[in-house]
Amino acid sequence: MKAALLLLPLALAACGQAERLSRIGRAPDFSPVTDPTQDPRYRPVSMPMPAPYEAPPLANSLWRPGSRTFLRDQRAAQVGDLITILVTIDDDAQLANRTQRSRTGSETAAAVNLYGQERAPRRLYPPGAVPSALLNTDSAGNSDGNGNVRRNETVNLRLAGTVTQTLPNGNMVVMARQEVRVNNEMRELSLQGILRPQDIASDNTVRHDRLAEARISYGGRGSLSDIQQPRLGQQLLDIISPF
Repeated sequence: MKAALLLLPLALAACGQAERLSRIGRAPDFSPVTDPTQDPRYRPVSMPMPAPYEAPPLANSLWRPGSRTFLRDQRAAQVGDLITILVTIDDDAQLANRTQRSRTGSETAAAVNLYGQERAPRRLYPPGAVPSALLNTDSAGNSDGNGNVRRNETVNLRLAGTVTQTLPNGNMVVMARQEVRVNNEMRELSLQGILRPQDIASDNTVRHDRLAEARISYGGRGSLSDIQQPRLGQQLLDIISPF
């Protein structure tokens, strides 16, 4: 059992470093272009839906429901259509918290007289116990915590996504992924969210802050990203070390 516990970190390290060893001397490979719904981790989105209703007939009408012009609508409207997502994140957050706490307590207990049975409980006391001083405690606690957080993030991206699902109320689920390789460093961008058709602009673009349940990832892999990551042993010690 002990040998298995000792070999477990080595096995995890070997699995984690296999991909890095496979690309020694060459740049990271691009991921193949695949259907995002065929990914084993893909899960259809389920959201609260309004009660269904029957649309009134529109006979002899030149206006198409959901369209903004009399011409054919070029915006994404069904599964498989492409749409451009504009990601513009400029966040500046500053938090400051301070917590102070103080507590004192004192307890005293004695049993000099107990319903006239003072001698009976003595058999229960340890040798040398004094009934008039059974318990006397005094405690004090004091804590002072001070925290300060400052974050500043700026991301400006444009990437095309694919409509992967149309919900019963007309909202659409969109997924986008993009890879850019520069000098042996692969930049990976991914996005997923739910949008309303009304929020799609006439040029078939939508802002990221119009997406519900948005999941945006901007990272990378390669020689620079490998150096920025702590060693597996350091990560393991950070998790299990109590000090």
